[in-house]
Amino acid sequence: MQIASEPATKVAFTEHAWPAALEDLPTPVLTIDTRALAHNIDTMADWCRRAGVDLAPHGKTTMAPSIWQQQLDAGAWGITVATAYQAEVAREAGVSRILLAGTTFSPDALALLASSGSRVHMWLDSVAGVKIVDEALGRAGAENPLAVLVELGAVGARTGARSIPAALEVAAAVADAEHLVLAGIAGYEGAVSHEIDAEALHLVDDYLATLIELRDVLDGDAFADWVAMGGEVILTAGGSIYFDRVVESLGFRHDPEGRRGVPTRVVLRSGSYVTHDHDHYRRVTPFARASTGESFLPALDLWASVISLPEPGLALLNAGRRDTADDEGFPVALEAYRPGPGGARRIEGAVAAATVTGLNDQHAFVRVPVDSALAVGDLVRLGISHPCTTIDKWTQIATIDDGRGGDRLPAVTGRLTTRF
Repeated sequence: MQIASEPATKVAFTEHAWPAALEDLPTPVLTIDTRALAHNIDTMADWCRRAGVDLAPHGKTTMAPSIWQQQLDAGAWGITVATAYQAEVAREAGVSRILLAGTTFSPDALALLASSGSRVHMWLDSVAGVKIVDEALGRAGAENPLAVLVELGAVGARTGARSIPAALEVAAAVADAEHLVLAGIAGYEGAVSHEIDAEALHLVDDYLATLIELRDVLDGDAFADWVAMGGEVILTAGGSIYFDRVVESLGFRHDPEGRRGVPTRVVLRSGSYVTHDHDHYRRVTPFARASTGESFLPALDLWASVISLPEPGLALLNAGRRDTADDEGFPVALEAYRPGPGGARRIEGAVAAATVTGLNDQHAFVRVPVDSALAVGDLVRLGISHPCTTIDKWTQIATIDDGRGGDRLPAVTGRLTTRF
């Protein structure tokens, strides 16, 4: 699969053109390896096909319509977003099916969500929310009903009705609303836990069982209006940590043709897999817990310069929390290159014992051996942890076709534009 990007010669860095040589770019700079990106997109698409479920990857990870299109081309059923703004970006990008894993109360935004074009499914978790949204759509003069997924949560977790009876009240309110139609059930197991030990997996499985129970209770007439409009009941869960558990728990209900009852489509919403990372998701992805031979590849790198070696054992880089996430761990020093005549070359073993120990807004503190080979001016490749809160700091990301491990720096092949 080829990831579309603009030629490097056309990339604008403020008012100047970006050079094709990575060493000539001002640091810090975030790059995305198109080879790894394509691998991840294809791997997840193939896995979902074999598992017999659909995928609406969470677009907020990248907010890059060109990447969304690659995911759709690979077979994704739709794109998930978190806000009305993100939904409108998806609509503008021509995404035909959108899961809004959140709620908006703006009449104008709701009217756009309900308008012809993209089919949007919005989450609601309370009777009060249903009333506000329905009245707002009425004031906006919406001509089409807005498809609603009832969100089921868990005590102490994030949003979502806290019990099946509470969720049923929400579903009944949607059914009675003039401008809404009940289209399915949504949940997020990642709100229950982010761990992967046996106790955490048990909590996740128990939560997913409540989604199935709610689906069974609502089977039959609850979705009659939606089905009459040609819709399928959506049953959706699944981030990037537990998508295997979601398939084990919910996958048997995937029946979009309605051969076993009301047409039902099970949709995963995994997002971070698309770029993966070097730390957090590397440890918690289902592929790390299973011996399937499948894997995602880290596609993002943050390149920073050594700007100071003020004391033995300490190097300062010109990249900080304004440039990379630190909510799920600090970046990881991967390798270093030294610019020079004929191009930058890799310094073997220069960061083998280097550890990022802290971040300021624009500086990274790196502990190194007192005899470290690093020198001021060297270029350090950092692997990131948690793509979502790294990519959102960048409006343009340089693309490289890397393969990794080379003695020379990869060439810049183009750019990706984000819409944060």
